[in-house]
Amino acid sequence: MARLLADRPADTLTIGDMARQLGHSHGAVRNAALTLVRRGEADQGGTGQPEFRANGKTAAAARTAVISPPGTHSSRARAATARTTAAARPRRTGPIRRAGGQVYHPRELADLPDVEALNRLRDADVPVLLYGPPGTGKTSLVEAAFPDLLTVAGDGDTTVGDLIGEYTQDDAGAYVFQYGPLVTAMTEGRALLIDDATLISPKVLAALYPAMDGRRQIQVKAHKGETIKAEPGFYVVAGHNPGVHGAVLTEALASRFSVQIQIGTDYDLALALRIDARVVRVARHLAAQVELGELGWAPQLRELLSYQKTEAVLGTQAALGNLVGIAPVEDRDAVAAAVSKIAGVKEVAPLTLGKQLPASAARQPPGSTGAAHRGRSR
Repeated sequence: MARLLADRPADTLTIGDMARQLGHSHGAVRNAALTLVRRGEADQGGTGQPEFRANGKTAAAARTAVISPPGTHSSRARAATARTTAAARPRRTGPIRRAGGQVYHPRELADLPDVEALNRLRDADVPVLLYGPPGTGKTSLVEAAFPDLLTVAGDGDTTVGDLIGEYTQDDAGAYVFQYGPLVTAMTEGRALLIDDATLISPKVLAALYPAMDGRRQIQVKAHKGETIKAEPGFYVVAGHNPGVHGAVLTEALASRFSVQIQIGTDYDLALALRIDARVVRVARHLAAQVELGELGWAPQLRELLSYQKTEAVLGTQAALGNLVGIAPVEDRDAVAAAVSKIAGVKEVAPLTLGKQLPASAARQPPGSTGAAHRGRSR
C-alpha cells in the first residue's frame, strides 16, 4: 500500500482505485490505508469518498514492512486499538462539509461532538438507531460522520433485492447479477445507512440481521447461494421517524441496535443560521404543543431552511404562507394562528394561485400596432 502511494506522489487514490491495482479486497485496503494515516505515513482527504495520497513519510514506510505483534488481531486487542484510535481522533466541533457539498454543524452527544460519538460506536461495532421527526438532521449527521457511507432509502416497497442485489439485463441483453448496497458495504468495509428502516417490511429486514450479529455474513440465495462475509469496518446505522404512517419499530429491529439516539431540531442552530427569529419562535411554540400532544406537526430544521430560501426569493408573506401550506391539513389552522400571533401577521394562508393576469402591453411582439406608430413618428 505504501509503495503504491509512494510511486504516485502527485495522485490521490480512492480505496477502489487501490483495491483494483493491488488485487486485494476493499476492506483490507481500507484498513491498510487507515493504518498508514494513523501512523502519519499517508494523508487522507476528500469531502465524500475518502482519498489517500503520499506524504513525506510514505517512501520510508514503503521500504520497511511493519509486522503486527502476536495477539494484535484478537478481539481484546481490536477493542484496545479502537479505544486508542478514538482517543487519538481530533474532536470535530466545527462545520463539516458532507459529500453533496452541504455543511453539517456538529452537536453534543454524551459529552462529545456527535460525529465523534458515532465514530467511536463504529470502532466498537455498536449499531445505532437514530429516531425523531423527519427533517431534524438524522441523515445529515450520518453523512457527516461517515464519508464512506452507502444509503438505502427504505419504504413499503423495498425488497430483499434492493438490499442484497438482483439480476438485471445488460446492454447485450444478457442477465447479470448486480450486487446491492448491503453486499457492497460488507465487501468494502463501509458504513451502511438504512434510512426509514421502520417503513421496510420485517421480512425484508430479516435479510440484514445475519450481517449484524456474530456471524457477520449473509447468503445470497439468488446468486448460487454465495456466502458474503463482512470485512472490518462494515457498520450499520438506521433511521426511524416515529409517528409517520406505516413506520413500525418491531422488537426484532430494535433489539439489533444497542444504542438508540433521539434527534430533534436545534433551534439555537436555526438562529445561528440567520433564520428569521420570529419564525423560529413559531417553531418552538408549535414543538411545545406537539410535546403536550395538542398538535401533530411542528416545523423542523428542514422546513426552517426552506422558509429562509423561499423568503429570499418570494418575500416574507409568501414564505409564511408556504409554511402554513406544508403543514398537515388537520394542523394548518393551529399553525396559521401561531404565525399570526407570534410573527405579527394579520392574515396568512397557504400559497394559492389567483386570477389570470391581463396581457401586458409591454410584451407586444415586434410588428404590433405600437411598433407601427413608432415607425410613422420617425
